[in-house]
Amino acid sequence: MARQQSKGKCGFCGGTFSKGAMRRHLDSCKERKVPKGTGHIFHIVVDAGEYWMHLDAGGDATLKDLDGFLRGIWLECCGHLSAFTIQGIQYMSDPYYDEDTGMDVILDRVIAPGMKFIHEYDFGTTTELDLKVVSEREGAIEGGIQLLARNDPPEIICGKCGEPATTMCTGCFWESKGWLCDKCAGEHECGEEMMMPVVNSPRVGVCGYTG
Repeated sequence: MARQQSKGKCGFCGGTFSKGAMRRHLDSCKERKVPKGTGHIFHIVVDAGEYWMHLDAGGDATLKDLDGFLRGIWLECCGHLSAFTIQGIQYMSDPYYDEDTGMDVILDRVIAPGMKFIHEYDFGTTTELDLKVVSEREGAIEGGIQLLARNDPPEIICGKCGEPATTMCTGCFWESKGWLCDKCAGEHECGEEMMMPVVNSPRVGVCGYTG
């Protein structure tokens, strides 16, 4: 399965930049306007290898808000449980025991610039995301969280003919022949019921996720 260097588009100017260069660009993008208001805004990088995004999150947004955003853009398939782990404390989407900590806590209370933390979705077939707070500034965000930039869909090649893959076989997921173009998918021996679409998410091919 051959893939190219991960790149993405700035949500403000539309320019394309590599994964490593995107933060530097966002810091200087002339089209990016700083939301005015009182409070804190955290610039957070969410990383899952070839899949990544940059977010602004208001300090008054909650972990539940951030969890919902990540579910909506990358993760949600079957209503699985999720959790953040921040400085050794786990914040659960659906606390079960009295001693469990939920996500109804504002970001100002649990994160700060330079801090790294993780998010896990689905504790059966888990998708894990690495998050880092790269900066903080004054301001306010309507809605609490704003997408700044996101990776372009990775160029995944059909393992049979070399054309761009549009489908994957869940039965052959860990083999190069599991990535297929439309034509080869129609000829694949595992059958249509094993096929799932190729989507721009680290959860591609996992559980029932279809984007």
